[in-house]
Amino acid sequence: MAKTSNEKMVKVVRSDQGQLALLLFTAYVGAVIYFFQQDLTVWGFIVALLKAIFWPAYVVFEALSGFGV
Repeated sequence: MAKTSNEKMVKVVRSDQGQLALLLFTAYVGAVIYFFQQDLTVWGFIVALLKAIFWPAYVVFEALSGFGV
């Protein structure tokens, strides 16, 4: 069957990670709020954003250190 000039190609993209992304985003926002409550300044907010990104690495490091790895 030949394609005519007025037919459109449609690409369907499916992603099943919406629930996981929502969970991770909620955890990130919660971490920002937690760290920001410790220092209520503009610099405190910037530091809270950075700490919220990197705190899981510290948790994993301490967990592995506790196991003696």
